[in-house]
Amino acid sequence: MALRNRGGKFHYRFTLDGKEYSGRTGLAATKSNVTAAQFIEAEHRRALLEGRQTHRRILIRQFDDAAKEFLDWAQVEYRAHPSSHRRIAVSFTSARLFFGREPVSMIGESLIEAYKGHRIREHKVRDVTLRHDLHALSKFFGYAIKQGWTRENPIRNVDIPPDTDAVRIHVIDPAEEKAYFTRATAHPDLHDLGRLMLNQGARPDEILRLAKANVNLERGQAYITNGKSKASRRVLDLTTESQQILAQRMKGESPWIFPSPRHRGHHVGRLNSAHDRVCAEAFKAGVPFNFVLYDFRHTFATRMAEAGVDLATLASILGHNSLRMLEKYVHPTAQHKRAAMARYDEMLKSAGSENPGQARVN
Repeated sequence: MALRNRGGKFHYRFTLDGKEYSGRTGLAATKSNVTAAQFIEAEHRRALLEGRQTHRRILIRQFDDAAKEFLDWAQVEYRAHPSSHRRIAVSFTSARLFFGREPVSMIGESLIEAYKGHRIREHKVRDVTLRHDLHALSKFFGYAIKQGWTRENPIRNVDIPPDTDAVRIHVIDPAEEKAYFTRATAHPDLHDLGRLMLNQGARPDEILRLAKANVNLERGQAYITNGKSKASRRVLDLTTESQQILAQRMKGESPWIFPSPRHRGHHVGRLNSAHDRVCAEAFKAGVPFNFVLYDFRHTFATRMAEAGVDLATLASILGHNSLRMLEKYVHPTAQHKRAAMARYDEMLKSAGSENPGQARVN
């Protein structure tokens, strides 16, 4: 039998019937843990001799402590996609308060169901938020299994709201747009971000991370170079209003269109708070609406589709790899659908006048 120190943890390796076996103990490589580590190694050998499955000893970790380690890992794991890490971190704010000092290995389906009910009753979250929360927890339990904190992922046996129920989209109408931006002028960054999203359909992170070096006003183009996929790294052909906004923002010493990109997590949070204040002010003024910043992108996509832009071109403008992704973005308004049916009806009438037999209903 032989124990090895790898990364500060005890690992073991032994040979049985000419075949080599190895494993991790999950224990810190200290003198006090030698006996326990040898016991785990001996248990593995005994399980092989008896023809049964071996199980590592569960390491007892309280959820809050385990969550801190998981979030540190997630920050590195999602370093190329910081918005994904932020979403997980937001979900864990409520999860850490709920599960607290509960051992990870003791969290089962019933406790997860209790958490779902808590989020719905106490926090009034929508299905889309609940979906994010449960996916974040599922990722956590996958990590916890690898660390030896538990053997099961309880999320696998819990119902998660499907995409069709979780997607919450609001297409901003002209009256809401006017009321919003009238009030958003008091928050220049928020105002310009919203106008650029509505004009270009870009994601908020793509605009907030835009460098002045990637804007060419002579060509009327901006270059998204740090997108999360090949399709999202693209050229934006700027509208007249976008060029005017960017021309103003090109002034000053900062190399960024929206300064302080290193702290964009804080920047996004500050703009979201300003957005909430604008919505609250409009509500008090008798112009109630409820949408999030991302709905400017949804509205852009819907308006482009209603203007007759083909879906392949729209997918490319939005930075999507496939047309399927557009299903959650493009939501024609009732007025647009009525107009489409009216045009179709006129086409049928015209065809019927040319061929009366086609217009007869049996």
